[in-house]
Amino acid sequence: MVFAQHDNIILIGMPGAGKSTIGVLLAKAIGYDFVDTDLLIQRQAGMPLGDYLHNRGYQALRQLEAEVIQGLNATSTVIATGGSAVYSDEAMYHLKASGYVIYLQCALDVLDGRIASMSDRGIAAPTGQTLADVLAERTPRYEHFADVTVEVSNQDAEQALARIRKQLPL
Repeated sequence: MVFAQHDNIILIGMPGAGKSTIGVLLAKAIGYDFVDTDLLIQRQAGMPLGDYLHNRGYQALRQLEAEVIQGLNATSTVIATGGSAVYSDEAMYHLKASGYVIYLQCALDVLDGRIASMSDRGIAAPTGQTLADVLAERTPRYEHFADVTVEVSNQDAEQALARIRKQLPL
């Protein structure tokens, strides 16, 4: 893939993988803007993701996420998506058309240590689904939409940033 200066860098992956943290660092490092779609969703919903999930359910959260992403028009921006963005083919193709998609792959034990509560975190999944279930269900979708996969399980933010920068066709 040829990477044009106006293209975006889109980070996908599980909640807790570091998309927002690494995204901010990456944007600073390469002089791009930064957008966290979870924050855009919260603004649209008028409440935190966990509250929206509790009040409206995971399918409504996924639908709102898809709508917000499809309405996003950005250039030269690092975009950190919500973990469930990959459930909407339309949203993901919209993102892919605007840039380079990087899957931040993170091991279950690391994610488990970073996420205290799936519902408080606003993870859009059916009641009773474990973090392991969510990871198993989403992994094929992350891999399908990614232009490149970067393993970040045993990396601090700076190490992960260095690994990502090596993968970028800048």
